[in-house]
Amino acid sequence: MTGLWIVIAIVVVLAIAVAVSYNRFVRQRNLVQESWRQVDVELTRRHELVPNLVETVKGYATHEREVFESVTRARAAAAAPGASPAEQAKQEGVLGQALGRLFAVAEAYPDLKASTNFLDLQQQLQDTENKISISRQVYNDTVLTFNNAIQVFPAVLIAGPFGFTRREFFEIEDAADREVPAVSFDPAAPAAPEAPVAPAAPSAGDAPAPPTT
Repeated sequence: MTGLWIVIAIVVVLAIAVAVSYNRFVRQRNLVQESWRQVDVELTRRHELVPNLVETVKGYATHEREVFESVTRARAAAAAPGASPAEQAKQEGVLGQALGRLFAVAEAYPDLKASTNFLDLQQQLQDTENKISISRQVYNDTVLTFNNAIQVFPAVLIAGPFGFTRREFFEIEDAADREVPAVSFDPAAPAAPEAPVAPAAPSAGDAPAPPTT
């Protein structure tokens, strides 16, 4: 009888351990999902700003068709549903590069850079980028916690059979792709000083004649 009670006690302890681990994994998985929803909200805001930016720049630079089309294609790919975090990060990087080219076009148009509408859109995009950066960090932190929890022993013995698998991080290979290009909106901003040019060396024919004795 004593042995039977020992076996029962072990089974009960294991069942409790499994239940506790399972509930912990569920909570952490839900945190990952909620963190991703926050990232998605800010990405959606970013995608909504892009068409307005394109239309604003297009009003001043109608001939930059290739730039506008590249931004539109990148925005459509990034806004398409169903992408994994890794795929989304890649698409957002492409969109960031396309936006960089759009802002480079804006540099050539002082009236556009001084436009209140363009300045407002640029500020909204910058604010959104900052929020994306914060949300992305929170998401990646929750993913790291979850991945560590299901990979350590003995939790890994429980996570696998119950279908808890590693989650992807949301990372952009080049951090500059997430930054809004620095654009000067001051048309009177002084140009950068040119580097001094060294004086040319005199030619052999211009060399002074040696003194006569």
